[in-house]
Amino acid sequence: MAMEKNRYDANSLRDYARNVLGKAGLASGYADDVARTLVEGDLMGHDTHGLALLSGYVRELQAGTMTYDGKPEVISDRAATLLWDGHRLPGPALVHAGIDALMPRVRELGSATLVIRRSHHIACLAAYLLRATESNLVMMLASSDPSVQSVAPFGGTRPLFTPNPIALGVPTSTTPILIDISASVTTNAMSARLHQNGQLFDEPWMLDAHGDATRDPGVLFADPPGTILPLGGLSAGHKGFGLALLIEALTGGLAGFGRADPSEGWGATVFMTLYDPAALGGIEALRRQMDWLGDACRSNAPRVPHDPVRLPGDRAMARRGEQLAHGVRLRPAVVAALEACGARYGIPSLAALDVETGKEAV
Repeated sequence: MAMEKNRYDANSLRDYARNVLGKAGLASGYADDVARTLVEGDLMGHDTHGLALLSGYVRELQAGTMTYDGKPEVISDRAATLLWDGHRLPGPALVHAGIDALMPRVRELGSATLVIRRSHHIACLAAYLLRATESNLVMMLASSDPSVQSVAPFGGTRPLFTPNPIALGVPTSTTPILIDISASVTTNAMSARLHQNGQLFDEPWMLDAHGDATRDPGVLFADPPGTILPLGGLSAGHKGFGLALLIEALTGGLAGFGRADPSEGWGATVFMTLYDPAALGGIEALRRQMDWLGDACRSNAPRVPHDPVRLPGDRAMARRGEQLAHGVRLRPAVVAALEACGARYGIPSLAALDVETGKEAV
């Protein structure tokens, strides 16, 4: 019977990741938050920020650099704004707790903001947006890691920033708009993946330590290291540089904890805001505007024939639906890393789905 070995049931993957994290010592509620967030990243096609992160998270738990239990500390609490110290609790758990904290405030006040310092890594930003859009809310989410440097300021040659992702979720009448971009032309995770596989980028997205453009992601791991170019590359990288500074201000600046402070290891500083359209023009007015724009974009004459314009979120939601129905595709290297984590705690190997039946093979 034919078997596609890289397809796995989404619920089984969540259970597997939850079990691994629980065996590694993470509190059960937090293990659930992390597991569903990582699988959500894979469902949407963000596979560098899905279950590929699990083994790294387990290492952080084992090393004591990810906190396994406890609550964030409330540093400041005003009606529409909160500041937490996450004390290096798992990033997905903190972001989901943050959405829970902001939901009643945004309904009352129209908008509400949370900034988190000393979070651990928060995985795929797009994975959180559906919680807002399915509740007819707009969500903005951004993060930086004050302990990591891999992107030079425009015109420079020494790494200073992280890729600094920013995301926005907007409800529409159909597929929500789900923007998830970074202030650099690529990410650390994609650079590491290509380097490990001996591959090059299609375009010169990196600078070596001398400031020469290159397609080689290996320059990030050289001594001295090269850098990832800011969004816009050599010709328009001032725009990515400006976006990086904006995100630094919203995260480290508003948190009062960032690159000016001593390094505490892999983690994140987080900014999130929820907006209730009902407090402004109303949800129907928002949908009318965004639906019109969506239709105008998708019907725009394509530059490449038979390759129509897609809005951010179109492909992710299509992949999500297809993979929920037919199984999540995982690269063999990710499966091997997952099973190595599970074997450490006596958890049975993952069962792939049979293509013909759609059921787990025995």
